[in-house]
Amino acid sequence: MLLSSMIHAIDLHACGEPGRVIVGGVLDVPGGSMFEKMRYLATKGDDLRKRMLREPRGYPAANCNLILPPTRPEADAGFVIMEQTEYPAMSGTNTICVVTFENVPAFAVYLDETIDVPNLGKVTVDVAWGGMFYVIFEAEPLGLVLAPDRAREIVRVGEMVKAAAREQLPVVHPENPEISGITIAQVSAPPSNPKATLKNTVIVSTGTLDWNRPESWTGALDRSPCGTGTCAKMAAMHAKGKLALNQDFHHEGILGTIFTGRLIRETRVGQYRAVVPTLSGQAWITGFAQYVVDPEDPFPNGFTVGDIWSAQAE
Repeated sequence: MLLSSMIHAIDLHACGEPGRVIVGGVLDVPGGSMFEKMRYLATKGDDLRKRMLREPRGYPAANCNLILPPTRPEADAGFVIMEQTEYPAMSGTNTICVVTFENVPAFAVYLDETIDVPNLGKVTVDVAWGGMFYVIFEAEPLGLVLAPDRAREIVRVGEMVKAAAREQLPVVHPENPEISGITIAQVSAPPSNPKATLKNTVIVSTGTLDWNRPESWTGALDRSPCGTGTCAKMAAMHAKGKLALNQDFHHEGILGTIFTGRLIRETRVGQYRAVVPTLSGQAWITGFAQYVVDPEDPFPNGFTVGDIWSAQAE
């Protein structure tokens, strides 16, 4: 049996959200910063993401992290985050699979904006950065219930709101113009867990929504309370005067698990008032694996099938 490209990985879940951490089998990636390394992978090495996240090695809700040597003297290591449709600049859930952390500054861009969503009507949203640009909206006005057995309805509505917000509410990170556009949606609701402040679920895209093809109005729910989503929500709440500094914010996810966030200081990011969040949660190792490619495998970089994947998966 001939095998090639052996990847060593640790599989974990952070409060329910699966995360794969590549710890061996990949040499250092060109680039002077983690962002440059991420861009190199996205433009010249995307086979790795597809191989690790698509079937038969992955599935729609899977995420992956590549551990790399640091580019900054104060760091012990760096990592690049890979998800189904993008390379996020930051992901709290993925980071919790790697380390406990203080996040990048978070800030609100739009508050209580009204957008027009085809087939849904007018929806009130916030847009905030917590490591990714989120559109955040309330579940109740749209008749959504944040429960696992309502996931199909949640992802359909969430992807529609995200697509409409991306078209109507432009955003660009003021310190990195290569980061632009709303790429993810969060639905907010009162908590179910008595230990939580609020409940949420985040819809992760598995392809590109096409308004003319309803079968593409789908995605996957983040199984965890979502790290960057929690930071974005805290930033929006702080901007509205609803969350003070140094106050614990217990954010519940779709499975009833909780991440705890806290805003520790104010700062500025370009023209925006911002806050620095910390985030804590827990991850559990579920396995140690070696992933390989057989030279005769007809699907070395995996595949997608439209029963569980978006018809527009890339």
